[in-house]
Amino acid sequence: MSGEILVKAVDVCKSFGGFKALDNVSLEVRKGEVCCIIGPSGSGKSTFLRCINLLERIDSGAIWANGELIGYRREGDRLHEMSDAEIARQRRGIGMVFQRFNLFPHKTALENVIEGPVQVLRENPKAAREHALELLARVGLADKCGNYPAELSGGQQQRVAIARALGMRPSLILFDEPTSALDPELVAEVLEVMNDLAGSGMTMIVVTHEMGFARNVSNNVAFMDGGKLIEYGPSERVLTRPDNPRTADFLRAVQR
Repeated sequence: MSGEILVKAVDVCKSFGGFKALDNVSLEVRKGEVCCIIGPSGSGKSTFLRCINLLERIDSGAIWANGELIGYRREGDRLHEMSDAEIARQRRGIGMVFQRFNLFPHKTALENVIEGPVQVLRENPKAAREHALELLARVGLADKCGNYPAELSGGQQQRVAIARALGMRPSLILFDEPTSALDPELVAEVLEVMNDLAGSGMTMIVVTHEMGFARNVSNNVAFMDGGKLIEYGPSERVLTRPDNPRTADFLRAVQR
């Protein structure tokens, strides 16, 4: 890992009507790190990821990713909201894997992975196909290239979704509870792929309830509750010797 900060959030706030989903959230993730975000449902974890990937606009504060201020451009002393085209360009460097797989049902696994590189990055279709085949092999699905999503298990669909995210050659991948929609016996195969990605040096921010993954794979853990970042630090310390009593209460509840 380098010392380079790849993601930096400073005092990020986001409200939906009268509900404050994010309340002055600040954290840093360095290149090559895995950061796991844990906490109860409704604590703002997924909203935070969506703000990093520009699926939600923040109300105040700032987020930098890949050395760029996300969602805004500075002209002199003023900030201006970026156009949809500018946002799309920034989003290309940030992959995202959702709870639900969001695959195109009418396209094969291979076609799902090829779609973004060809249509968005304007890659040569032959080169994109070769890269997609490599990625599907990497996630253990070399023999499923011609299968449609309905012909794949939930775990296989999620692995296709990971390959699709990698197809865009991102510097950062966000995972929003990637195993929560899976049957328990399918969780391990997805976590194995994510573990492999972490070992390869991919920068990852993972919203998860999988405490074993957070403990064994992540560098840092963030605990969120009520839209606030309650605690953030090295995984081993936060998960075994948390400073905040609320973090300790949550960990006791999920480890029963």
